[in-house]
Amino acid sequence: MTIDDFFAGQEEPRRIFDALSAAVEAVVPVEVRVTKSQVAFRRRRAFAWAWVPGKYLGGRRLAPLVLTVALRRRDSSPRWKEIVEPRPGRFTHHLELRSEADIDGEVGAWLREAWEDAGQAAS
Repeated sequence: MTIDDFFAGQEEPRRIFDALSAAVEAVVPVEVRVTKSQVAFRRRRAFAWAWVPGKYLGGRRLAPLVLTVALRRRDSSPRWKEIVEPRPGRFTHHLELRSEADIDGEVGAWLREAWEDAGQAAS
C-alpha cells in the first residue's frame, strides 16, 4: 500500500500528514512504512505513527489525524489526548492533529526524542 492509497478520499488528513511528514524529515532521517491502518515512521524500529481516527471511530467529531509517539517516559504536556503504558517504562502518547499549525517545535522535540530511542537496541 502507498501513502496515496492510504489517504485516498481523505483530503484534510492527507494535508496534515504531508505537513507532519515534512516536519519529521526536517528533524530526523526516517523510513516510512504504510499499512492498512497507519503510516509508521521508523528508525531501527517504529517510533511514531499517523492514523485517521474517522476510519475506525466514526460517529463523532474526531480530529482528522492522530499522531502516536512512543517515549520511555510519560510526558506531562496537556496536549496529549491519551497516554498509555503498554509495558513498564514504555509510554504511548496520542496527539490529535486538527491542522498543520498543531505540528510545532514541541512536536518536533517529541519526535526527535522518540527517534533517538528507536535507534537503541530493544530493551
